[in-house]
Amino acid sequence: MDRLTEMEAFAMVVDQGGFTDAARKMGISKSAVSKHVSSLEARLGARLLNRTTRRVSPTEIGLIYYDRARRVLNDASEADSIVTSMQSAPAGQLQISVATDFGVNHLSPIIGKFLRQYPDINVNMELNNRYVELISEGFDLAVRIGEQDDSSLRVRKLAETNLCMVGAPDYFKQYGQPARIDDLNDHKLLHYAGDSSAAVWQLTAPTGEKRQVRTSGWLSVNDGQSLLNAAISGLGIAWLPSFLYADAMEKGLVVKAIPAVPCETQGIYVVYPPGRFTQPKVRAFIDFLAEAFVRNGPDHW
Repeated sequence: MDRLTEMEAFAMVVDQGGFTDAARKMGISKSAVSKHVSSLEARLGARLLNRTTRRVSPTEIGLIYYDRARRVLNDASEADSIVTSMQSAPAGQLQISVATDFGVNHLSPIIGKFLRQYPDINVNMELNNRYVELISEGFDLAVRIGEQDDSSLRVRKLAETNLCMVGAPDYFKQYGQPARIDDLNDHKLLHYAGDSSAAVWQLTAPTGEKRQVRTSGWLSVNDGQSLLNAAISGLGIAWLPSFLYADAMEKGLVVKAIPAVPCETQGIYVVYPPGRFTQPKVRAFIDFLAEAFVRNGPDHW
């Protein structure tokens, strides 16, 4: 006989407290349930149930077996549900958290293609520059930039972006172009006002030495696009990711402030709650993003 069927019959008898109710629950005859349980006991060489005319209860070893059997049955049921869900079309409300700059410049332009590809998914994309708690705040996933230290989340790396100091050619004509990191002390620096760490640039000197530059004063903005606009206007030097400055640099609106200082590389990640099963709508969006990043190529970010 089938082992899972024997387990299911035995577990149902324990759950229902008797063969009659177990048979009704399983949709088979009482004799069939009894046959399954008897076959299980014979195969194991142990009595799993105490049978009396008034009630049926598990033996001590039967109770131990029931606990393990119920886990196996639950896992089997979950496996069936996963396969069924994975074959169904992605659908439902998708809650996404994305850093404002990246969302405006890169996700917003392509989200329409995703919605047309998956018409049964509704997307609520929240653009913010704070670290959201995915599970407690009800988000399905988030797109984040920089190292991910939360080991409780599942992480998939999508691409990399380069953080680099940039400024307008006219600014450097007026104030001179810095040749080394120490020269930044004599320049107007623009920085992101999202948090205290954003006011400190973590740079690498041409020698490989790690340096820190504090960017106090002049202008701070909690929006990367506004910082780029300020740099293009000749207000100073900004430290920005390449997904913001790439187009402006290609058009000659900004150039690298200190060509000898290498850009700092940061990863772009999608993070989502842990678990063995990823909902089809979440999996569909992650795969869509991964394809978009590959299609646009590394220079785009």
